[in-house]
Amino acid sequence: QLQLVESGGGLVQPGGSLRLSCAASGFTLNYYAIAWFRQAPGKEREGVSCISSSGNITNDADSVKGRFTISRDKAKRTVYLQKTSLRTEETAIYYCAAPKYRFYYTDLRPDEYDNWGQGTQVTGSS
Repeated sequence: QLQLVESGGGLVQPGGSLRLSCAASGFTLNYYAIAWFRQAPGKEREGVSCISSSGNITNDADSVKGRFTISRDKAKRTVYLQKTSLRTEETAIYYCAAPKYRFYYTDLRPDEYDNWGQGTQVTGSS
């Protein structure tokens, strides 16, 4: 199983910005589409953004369009989620995920992804 590692979470004030990173252990992240999900306490896991293996195709949930940007740096083998204008209600654990197959690009349904990181906590403070 592929191992993904998220980092960059923390405490952020409403309206603030944060950048999350997703790196891989034991395989080349560059071959995989990557998605970001989040799960708030008591809520279902929600898709946020996804990016194709090439980086040419991205898709964002309506709730984050214009505020979050997903990108990837192939030289660093890392996928980023740049978050701006953060809202307090967006406090959640943020996960990155990869599908089972290389180069396979899909949408933001959690069951399309077989490999998950442990998550990084993002907490909005007021």
